[in-house]
Amino acid sequence: MASPTLTRRGRVVAAVCVVGVGMAFAAGGRSLEAVVLPAVVALAAGYVQMARIDEPTVRRTLPGERFVGERGEVRLAFGGRGGDLSPTYVADVEDGLDDGLEGPTEPVRTSVGDAPATYAVRYLRRGERRFGAVAVTASDVFGLFERRAVVQEFDSTLAYPACRSIPAWFRRSLYAEDAMGTSRQREEFDRLREYTRGDPLRDVHWAATAKHDKIVVKSFAAETERGRVAIAGEAAGAGRDADGRTPADALASAAASLALALLDDGVPVELTLPAGTVSADPGAGGRRSVLELAARTGPGSVGVEEADVRVTADETGATYRVGDRAVAFDEVAGEGVGEAADGSGPTTRAASADRDPRSDASADDRPSETTADGTAPPNRGEAIGR
Repeated sequence: MASPTLTRRGRVVAAVCVVGVGMAFAAGGRSLEAVVLPAVVALAAGYVQMARIDEPTVRRTLPGERFVGERGEVRLAFGGRGGDLSPTYVADVEDGLDDGLEGPTEPVRTSVGDAPATYAVRYLRRGERRFGAVAVTASDVFGLFERRAVVQEFDSTLAYPACRSIPAWFRRSLYAEDAMGTSRQREEFDRLREYTRGDPLRDVHWAATAKHDKIVVKSFAAETERGRVAIAGEAAGAGRDADGRTPADALASAAASLALALLDDGVPVELTLPAGTVSADPGAGGRRSVLELAARTGPGSVGVEEADVRVTADETGATYRVGDRAVAFDEVAGEGVGEAADGSGPTTRAASADRDPRSDASADDRPSETTADGTAPPNRGEAIGR
């Protein structure tokens, strides 16, 4: 920890002391008693207070993974090398943030060793986001001295790409109609699995749910025979659009949006991006693996020859390609959605109403879909070449 230094106020007080001493020699000792002695006492007390404090340790609590555009709260708890910090002191705290994060514009003032410092952070860019180091600037009760310490405490978290809803007519064209919803062939039990949104209440296995402290449902043989949808994506170029997004950002958003929508339908996916490949099944683990891959991917191509959907991105945006037909991601995607990777539900952005097509009603019983102008959506086979 650096040695105590005078603040601007402290320099003014010190200058007053010097002037007061000069006046004492010129006009007598009354000025020395009235001005200089109190100022000297305040300076001495402030220096002693700053000299006695110790450099703190910092424990940072992060809000966890979030989607781009979402906010969270960061908590900084302070302690001493051997436990509690003594004495406590008032300080301004600044946490270092990389350029993909947005935090407070002013330092957070707190009582170090007595109360944690908290501040709001906003995720601006996807990928691994870094926090640290922590700058702590302590000041005495008179504000005459300050002492600065930089605590080398670093943490990181992932910012997931911004995801948007994908319409049901596009999703359902990628897998067989008989894979839709919960199977009616319920004679052959297959396994227990974690609950996903839309599973009927009658499939909940209550004994296993109580034992594992999470909702577990019964899976039947026909449910596990769904085909895995293969998604391959690549991005070319490193420029940025008007919103500051790169082609890799557009790729990550389009690929993750489609993969999550299919997982919400209960359809497993295989996602291949320049950063790697994941095979994801419906559930919290599958969602997290898709989002982590999309958060870390960069520009480049993939060596996948056969895929149900190819996602290509450049400076103009992302495009879905199915067979010999193509549709722009911005044209087919709906509103933004933000849902926790652990499957706990929406966080800050509302999900589209058609994100949960799995119900006990048959496809014929479901309400017909319309576009914003009240007309029927284009025939999905015509739109994507099926």
